[in-house]
Amino acid sequence: MTSETKKTVVLTGASRGIGHATVKRFSKEGWRVITCSRDVIPEECKYDPNWTDHVTVDLAKPEDTDRFVEEALKILDGKPVHALVNNAAVSPKTPFKERLGILNGDVAAWREVFELNFFAPLKLARGLAKPLHQGKGVIVNITSIAGHAIHPFAGSAYSTSKAALSALTREMAVELAPLGIRVNAVAPGEIETAMIGPEYEALIPRIPMGRMGTTDEVAGVVFQLCGKDFGYVTGTEIFLTGGQHLF
Repeated sequence: MTSETKKTVVLTGASRGIGHATVKRFSKEGWRVITCSRDVIPEECKYDPNWTDHVTVDLAKPEDTDRFVEEALKILDGKPVHALVNNAAVSPKTPFKERLGILNGDVAAWREVFELNFFAPLKLARGLAKPLHQGKGVIVNITSIAGHAIHPFAGSAYSTSKAALSALTREMAVELAPLGIRVNAVAPGEIETAMIGPEYEALIPRIPMGRMGTTDEVAGVVFQLCGKDFGYVTGTEIFLTGGQHLF
């Protein structure tokens, strides 16, 4: 791509895991990458010529989400956005190291989960609607298998926030279609990241493909959803579960 034709992606939760792999995929394809996360860019990635701008924010704080929208608009300086990937999310534990459920933990913690997992994607879509309209852009929301079925290691707060994001994806697809913006979701199952513990090995027999997925596989699907081959696809959620969601 030339400087005139280079496309721009805005991505949240970029410093590790699925987010980081997705940054690398878009950069490899020549896209300009604007990101945010609670952490700074990993040292080895500071030399990536396409990863031009990173804002350190905590999207679980409403004021930080507003600040990121403002910073992103300044960085764009009137130029279009061709993709927004809402990847940042949290699945917290209680002080007793249990997943946050209905009978344990503080309800305030539930609100924090929804602020990051649900309201941040909503506010980013609203805040970047104009540049997305300019770029005939695509929004990809990272949901989860846990938003569709009971998962042994995902608490109720996380699961319901992801279910809400799935519903929001459909609503966004309809409301933003007149602006030329497509909206889809990717629902990963068990993906090998630094956050996966030994307990997840017990889930592999429940996966028809007999293995966990990789972050590169998720990144590849996200990237393809943003391309012209998927130009008539909106309001769709793709399961990256190796078939686990079929049970």
